Amino acid sequence: MRAGRRPGSRVEQLRQQRPVAARRQRAHDGAGDDEIAGDQRRGRQCDSLCAPHEAGDSRYRRRMGPRSRRRSTVLRRRILAAAVVLVLLVAGVTQALDHLPGKVRSGSAAAHGATILRYDVRSRFVHRTLRQVAAIPRGAGGERRPLLVFLHGRGPDGEESNADGEFFHALDALGDRAPAVVFPNGGDASYFHRRASGDWGRYVLDEVIPQAIRRLHADARRVAIGGISMGGFGAYDIARLAPRRFCAVGGHSAALWLSGGASAPGAFDDAEDFGRNDVIAIARARGRAAWGSARLWLDGGTEDPFRQGGEALAAALHVKMRHWPGAHEGDYWRAHYGSYLRFYAGALAAC
Repeated sequence: MRAGRRPGSRVEQLRQQRPVAARRQRAHDGAGDDEIAGDQRRGRQCDSLCAPHEAGDSRYRRRMGPRSRRRSTVLRRRILAAAVVLVLLVAGVTQALDHLPGKVRSGSAAAHGATILRYDVRSRFVHRTLRQVAAIPRGAGGERRPLLVFLHGRGPDGEESNADGEFFHALDALGDRAPAVVFPNGGDASYFHRRASGDWGRYVLDEVIPQAIRRLHADARRVAIGGISMGGFGAYDIARLAPRRFCAVGGHSAALWLSGGASAPGAFDDAEDFGRNDVIAIARARGRAAWGSARLWLDGGTEDPFRQGGEALAAALHVKMRHWPGAHEGDYWRAHYGSYLRFYAGALAAC
C-alpha cells in the first residue's frame, strides 16, 4: 500500500467497486442480446398463422422475413380458393339433387317445398290400375289452387318422367300462382287416345281429373292440360273432346304427323285410328273452335323431328309456334319448364 493513502478511504472503495459494476453491466447487456436473439429465433419459427395476432406489432413486421410473408400470402390464397370451391360444391350438390335418379318425395331438396302424392286409379276405361303422381305447391294450405294436368312422353318412366327437381323448382318459382299438378300414367305408348287398348281420353277426363281435384283440393273450374311429345299430342286430342273443360292447352315438342304412314310404330292402331285422331286435320277443318276458348301453346326445338307437324298445327290454329335451340330430348324440356308453367299459371289466373 502506498504511503499517504489510508485503507478504506473513499477513493479506494470506488476503485474496488468499478470492476463489479462493469461486470454487472456486461451481464445485463448480454441478457438483452440473448432475449432479442430468442425473439428472432421465434420469429423464424413462427409461420404465417402468427401474423394475424401480431399484425399491429411493427417490430414483428420488421423481424418477419420475405419467406414468412410469402408463406402467409400463399396460405391466405389457399383459404380463399377453398372457400370458393366449397360454395361451388354446395351449388353443384343442390343442382345434382334435381337430377338424381329415383322418385322425388315430400321434404326432399328436389321437391322444392311441394307435397308429393302417389296413388292408384282403378280405371274402367283402360281396364287396369295405374299409378298417379301429384304435387301440391308450397304454401297452398287450405286454398283451392287451379289444376294442371301434365302428360308424359312415350317410354317406361311414365308418370315419374316429369316429376323431377327442375319441374318442382319452376313450380315453386311461381309462388302463389303455382297450380296443383297431376302427372297421369299413360302407359308406355297409349298416346292418350281411344284405341284397342282402351279409352285413354275418357280415363283422363272422367277418372284422373276428378280424383286429382278431390285429393289435391283443387279448383274444378280452373283446369289446364299439356304435355311433352306423346303427351303434347294427347293434350290436344283430349281437349277437343271437352272444349269447355280447359283454360289452356299446351303441346311441348308434340308428337304430330302429317299422315298416318309417317307416324311412329305403335302410335296408332291403324290408318283409321290415325284419321279419327288427326288433330292437324281437325284444326284445318274447324280452327280454334274445336278447343273452345282455351289459350293455346305450341313449342319445339329447332332440331326436333316433329317441327314440321308442330308448325302445321300452329298455322291451322293461327297461334305462335315457339322455337328454341335444341332437339327432342329431356335437356330441352327441362330448360323450358319455367316458360311452360308461367304460361299455364297466367291462363289459369285469367280463366
